[in-house]
Amino acid sequence: MGELDQQLRELVIEACQHPPGSPKRQRALTKVIRLASSKLWRDSSPHYADALQQTWVYFCQNVCEAKTGSRYDPSQSTVPTWLNAYLKRRLQDFYIDTQKQQATRALPQTWQTRSGDVEELDPIANLPAEPDVPPLLEEVRAWAEADKSGELRRVHIEGYPQINCQLLILRRLPPEASWKDLAAEFGLTVSTLSSFYQRQCMPRLRKFGESEGYL
Repeated sequence: MGELDQQLRELVIEACQHPPGSPKRQRALTKVIRLASSKLWRDSSPHYADALQQTWVYFCQNVCEAKTGSRYDPSQSTVPTWLNAYLKRRLQDFYIDTQKQQATRALPQTWQTRSGDVEELDPIANLPAEPDVPPLLEEVRAWAEADKSGELRRVHIEGYPQINCQLLILRRLPPEASWKDLAAEFGLTVSTLSSFYQRQCMPRLRKFGESEGYL
């Protein structure tokens, strides 16, 4: 085990000795996030930012208590190894989901009811909602809701001032609305919403994360 891995292991043990939500646990976990970020898998996938966001949510929920999965076990793997395994699975999920959407658009599936009506079958299930919101995301939510400079509200999809970065960042926080649902709600395509989010909203979200020491 390298020096950084050992440091991360000790910080996790220290964090988990304090009650959930306590300042001491938050400080220790913030250090873990800052140090582990440089060791995480990176690629150019269009869904990388979303997968990374889900990974940090998973980290906060399971590093000390098993809330949505198995609790992190320092004896089984290092923190980066544990997080990278989860991150790669989420990237694979996004890839599979994209393939399903493309297949569905190319060949819509239908079925016939007993009354003879033909209805379209939607095979794309929404992503499961995260049951709890860790303090890290509470800070992101508070930042987006406050939007003190008004920047998040000013940056919007052309012709749709109501669909801005503030709205999309808040709607994409766990339990996040799926792009499919948002597209149906706003009458836009998934690619339009997702592309705008990646180009305009994620850089501002990432900048906030960096300013707070999370990235």
